[in-house]
Amino acid sequence: MSDSLLISQVLLWILLLTVLAICVALTRQIGVLYERIAPMGALMMDDGPKVGDRAPADAYRTLTGEAVQVGVAFGEAQSHATLLFFVSPTCPVCKKLLPIARRIAQREADWLRVVLASDGEQPEHLEFERRAGLQAFPYLLSPQLGLAYRVSRLPYAVLISETGVVQAKGLVNSREQFESLFTARELGVASVQDFLAARDTAGAN
Repeated sequence: MSDSLLISQVLLWILLLTVLAICVALTRQIGVLYERIAPMGALMMDDGPKVGDRAPADAYRTLTGEAVQVGVAFGEAQSHATLLFFVSPTCPVCKKLLPIARRIAQREADWLRVVLASDGEQPEHLEFERRAGLQAFPYLLSPQLGLAYRVSRLPYAVLISETGVVQAKGLVNSREQFESLFTARELGVASVQDFLAARDTAGAN
């Protein structure tokens, strides 16, 4: 009787240790999988103002002729940060991301303004604004603005702080890359990629 009880206890302990070993292995695999599928941030370009630099300060005209200030002089500040979103009427990814930009503008309205930017012929952009329902956004039409930030591919976004400092930027092809701009601001890093690389380096050491 006692031998049977002892054997059953040993078997239970073996089963428990086996389950624990499986759980540890699964946890490690989940960590590896997370690293592989970790969301990629906005793809930063080397040209244009770097993260941490002052954004070029200037006033630009919207499609309807209103003046909008982008960036501020040193020592000055605006009430809201600015998300410059460079788009084009012929860019399908831009059109896909516009509803996300609209939700971001509504959700973060207490501290952020979303400003659309592009270049080209005004009638085409006025029609694009009408069809896409973009009247709530300041819509800047200026080739100089794209040149100032060295924008070569679309859709491209630049997050500028209230004091006129570039906090995050990059090519954004998805909601995750769009959101990564705000993650970079919160973490105080140039990009999500930089944060992950620094974390991996620290972990290796």
